[in-house]
Amino acid sequence: MQYRRVGRSGLEVSRLALGTMPWGASVDAYEAEDQLAVFLDSGGTLVDTAPIYGGGACEEMLGTLLSKTQTRERIVLAGKAGFIWRHGQAERDGSRGTLLDQLDQSLRQLGTDHLDLWQIHTPDPDVPMEEMLGTLEHAVRTGRTRYVGISNFTGWQTGVAQTWLAGRADALPLVSTQVEYSLVNRDPEAEVVPAAEHLGMGILAWSPLGRGVLSGKYRVGVPADSRAADPAWEQFVGAHLTPQKASIVEALARASEGLGVTIAHVALAWLVARPTVSSAIVGARTTAQLQENLASEDLELPPEIIQALDDVSGADR
Repeated sequence: MQYRRVGRSGLEVSRLALGTMPWGASVDAYEAEDQLAVFLDSGGTLVDTAPIYGGGACEEMLGTLLSKTQTRERIVLAGKAGFIWRHGQAERDGSRGTLLDQLDQSLRQLGTDHLDLWQIHTPDPDVPMEEMLGTLEHAVRTGRTRYVGISNFTGWQTGVAQTWLAGRADALPLVSTQVEYSLVNRDPEAEVVPAAEHLGMGILAWSPLGRGVLSGKYRVGVPADSRAADPAWEQFVGAHLTPQKASIVEALARASEGLGVTIAHVALAWLVARPTVSSAIVGARTTAQLQENLASEDLELPPEIIQALDDVSGADR
C-alpha cells in the first residue's frame, strides 16, 4: 500500500481507505471482521466512519472489532458528525450541541479517547458556519480529535471555512475535504479541487467507483442483487446509469482488456493518480469485493490511458 500526506498537513494515510457505510446493515460483524483484517494486512491505515452509518450500528460494531483485535493504534480513524437519525429519517443537524453529542457518542462506541480526523459530514444551511467551525476548533482544543476536515462542502464554502479558521487565534487548518469524485463524477474539479489545492487541503474521495457503476457490473443490465435493483438505492445509482456515463465505462473496459486488469482497477488507478487526492474510500459488501479493489494498488496507468480517460470523461462534466 502506498501512503500520502493529507494536503499540507503531517497526517499520513493509506492511498486507499476502508469505508464502513454498509457495516451494521448489509455487512454483519463476521464479514466486517474479515474486511478489517484484509485491509490491515494489505497495509491500509485510513478507516472512515460516521454515527449514521449502518442505521446507527456501524460505529459500535467497529469499536467492538478494534477492541477484540487490539488494532486501534494501527489505523487512522476518521469520523464525522452532522447527520442524525430522527423519526426514522436521516436529517442534517450541524448545531454545536448535536455535533459534540455525536462526537462523544462516537468516542464511546469506538472505544477510543480521540479521533485522528473529525469531519463536518455536511453543511447545514440552518446553522451559522461559524458555529460548525467553532465546534471543530473546540474538539481539537479538548483533545477529542487530532485533525479536522469537512465533507460535501462546495468550493466557495470550502474557501470560506478555511479562511475563517485560519484567521482565528489558534490558526487551526482544515486538512481535508471529502467529496464524491470519480470518472463519472468530475464535478469537484470545477471548484472544490482548485480550492483544496490552493488552500493546502487533501481530498478524500467517496464513491470512487461511481456508486458501483465503474465496476462494470451494469454494462449489460441491472443485476438482481445489485443496489440499482433495490428500491431504496435505485435513484442513487441510477444517476450514473446514463448513455454518456456508459461511454466512460466502455472506455474503461477497453483499457482494462489491454492491460489485463479489471475495470474497477483502472477506475481506481485513474483517481488516485490525481494530485489532490489523498485517499479513495472503498467500501464493499463482501471481503472478496474489498480484496479485488485493494489489488488496484499494484496498477500504475500509462500516461496515454490517463489522457484517453480524461478526454472521454471530461465531455461528461
